[in-house]
Amino acid sequence: MEFSATYNTDIGIKKFTNQDSLAIRIIDSPKGQVAFGIVCDGMGGLAKGELASKEVINAFTKWFDETFVSEILDDTFSPDSLRKEWNSIIQNENRLLGMYGSDNNIMLGTTVSAILMYEDSFFIAHVGDSRVYELKEDSLRILTKDQTFVAREIAAGRMTPEEAKTDPRRSVLLQCVGASAEVRPDFLKGRLQQNAIYLICSDGFRHQISEQEIMDKLGPQAIKSDEDMKYGCVYLTEMVKNRKEADNITVAVIRTI
Repeated sequence: MEFSATYNTDIGIKKFTNQDSLAIRIIDSPKGQVAFGIVCDGMGGLAKGELASKEVINAFTKWFDETFVSEILDDTFSPDSLRKEWNSIIQNENRLLGMYGSDNNIMLGTTVSAILMYEDSFFIAHVGDSRVYELKEDSLRILTKDQTFVAREIAAGRMTPEEAKTDPRRSVLLQCVGASAEVRPDFLKGRLQQNAIYLICSDGFRHQISEQEIMDKLGPQAIKSDEDMKYGCVYLTEMVKNRKEADNITVAVIRTI
């Protein structure tokens, strides 16, 4: 399987800094192309959210460029080792960011949503409320689960999805890297789909648009070229801004070919 990718990130209409960070890697391997994407959303209400998101991005890209590349060249990669390595990165970054915050009398933290596409599988690590979507010809599926107060209340039947959209606590996270005493990431594995779009975004990207609008601009039927992908990312970002989204806005897309 082969891949192409693009992204768009925007400070938005109200923030003074962009606390979102992202990275995308596509490389050739002895077993075909490999794609990796990650979005981290630094906590808007916490100091130095941009530092937290960037530090976690750097840790994951260093893992990809050094550890993962070495494993695929040596043919020692395994899903079990991947999960252990990703969990180690998240726990270590949680500790380091927590120590930095304690030393400087501040709180800082970040979400993490990362996806690795290798051979015929995808692997996801997830903390917080950034999201990973899978867009196929006729369907959109959210692969991650929001680790938020309102998501927990909806799951427990104490709140409806409609109530959650306007609840003032909709952005309250149950955990994030750097500001949580303990972090328990979600790890997922699935089968890669041909001619699909895998979309990673911060919550600022998705609050003001519908799933149908995402499909209309970034679904496989709308994407025939890399230029179409870039256009869709920019178009939806500008739509979100026009609808007065207050947060930073980031979206990264990887297309399977």
